[in-house]
Amino acid sequence: MTTTLFRGTIRTGAGDTTALAIRDGHVVALGADALALDADEIVELGDGLLLPAFGDGHAHPLFGGLEYFGPQVKGLASVEAIGAEVGRWAAAHPDEDWIVGASYDPTLVPDGEFDARWLDAAVADRPVVLRAYDYHTVWCNTEALRRAGITDATPQPRLGRVVRRPDGSAMGTLREWHACDLVLDRVPGRPVDELVEALRVAGSAFARAGVTWVQDAWVEPEMVTPYIEAARRGVLAFRANLAFRADPDRWLGQRAEFVAARARVVAEGGSLLSARTVKFFADGVIEGGTAAMLAPYCDAPHSCGMPVWPPAALAAAVTAFDADGFQVHIHAIGDAGVRAALDAIEAAAAVNPAWDRRPVIAHVQIVDPADLARFERLGVIANFEPLWAQLDPLQTELSIPRVGEKRGALQYPMRGLVDSGAPVSFGSDWPVSSHQPLEGIQVAVTRRTFEGTPDEGWIPHERLTMDQALDAYTSGVAYQAFADDRRVPAVGSPADLVWLSADPRTVDPMAVRQIAVEATWLGGQRTH
Repeated sequence: MTTTLFRGTIRTGAGDTTALAIRDGHVVALGADALALDADEIVELGDGLLLPAFGDGHAHPLFGGLEYFGPQVKGLASVEAIGAEVGRWAAAHPDEDWIVGASYDPTLVPDGEFDARWLDAAVADRPVVLRAYDYHTVWCNTEALRRAGITDATPQPRLGRVVRRPDGSAMGTLREWHACDLVLDRVPGRPVDELVEALRVAGSAFARAGVTWVQDAWVEPEMVTPYIEAARRGVLAFRANLAFRADPDRWLGQRAEFVAARARVVAEGGSLLSARTVKFFADGVIEGGTAAMLAPYCDAPHSCGMPVWPPAALAAAVTAFDADGFQVHIHAIGDAGVRAALDAIEAAAAVNPAWDRRPVIAHVQIVDPADLARFERLGVIANFEPLWAQLDPLQTELSIPRVGEKRGALQYPMRGLVDSGAPVSFGSDWPVSSHQPLEGIQVAVTRRTFEGTPDEGWIPHERLTMDQALDAYTSGVAYQAFADDRRVPAVGSPADLVWLSADPRTVDPMAVRQIAVEATWLGGQRTH
């Protein structure tokens, strides 16, 4: 029952104050009322800023934590460097039958097509499986292809593509669900203790970044136990909402399974866990040519991408899970994917009784202008990953050449949706990209790379103000989380707080990512 008093600049989201006090995990006073309390501990904020802790509206904590256990290929700048790291890790782990890693850069080679032989040069006698950082593509060696039974005669799967060499042999790059799963389904599962440790690693990373709530946006049934066990052991350092992935081939059978899993999380998960959401993939990704587009790709005029669900089937499934009381969370990248997601949510609202749905469409990369107003009208939360809204190699080498300049100029319409009155939240998609909110906030307000290009910002009319960006990463995510008591600090609110070394509203916008996270509190407990 210790009382902690914070003195300095405190952003509540409804104006600033100069003092805030917490006790027993909750805010007990603000302003003069806080200063009048007899505090056991006083935190002087100095030139820093205290504000509600960041939330992450779309991430994959378990995947991110697991990356620490495999070869460290993230950020490596060449195929040769990746091969060397895979070889080093394999030599250091001779008892591991499968070598599994993630987050290699798909822009390192033309069209993101990597050859199995390049990995064979590092490890030929054991299967190697690497995910690209978009997690929609797999690069594997010849032994992995052999164990998966992928040959010259393997037909192209319905949802996915086995990239082939000119002679028809499998190259080693697999795109999207059914192709990637040919190999991934052969990878042995990891023990629960290792998965719990991965969540501990993820929680530590989030705490250092000032994040206390995370939407795990891709949960398979076997991932529920590690979350519950992490909470039981007291090593889960963030609040998490689990989103069960709906499969277009078996979603009818998943309805009862998801309801049972939700009930289990309520019964066993404690105060940090919830499982109120179902995740849908409407499409793939532009860089892989699999995002669903209304018009063909510029570099593939025969293709409009790869919808994961036929629109009518998506609408039927969304309506069913909405009727089961689940929030829906739909990955939609291309303009056709976004339209199908909006249509599905509108269909559910037309059929089912009214309730506090708070549906989410995640990523929202390209939106046809005719669909922008539908977000506000339908109450759809647009969840952006703001770090992506920059003119980086992923854009210049892969995305814009595939969709062209006209559609490329429609990407990530953050300001347009904020100004329309639509609810907006931010996320990271970690480990696809950095989990650091301050990095995403910097890009959201500048639309520039960290090197500062272009000077005027990329699609500058879509830049947010600093307050809009801070809101999206705090109160916007809290709204998505149904955590209305965490949107604005008030007496009785949970004490989920972050202390920054400087006020992002007063520094150079290009220096926001250099601000340090001094401390993070989860329910009044300091986690960093």
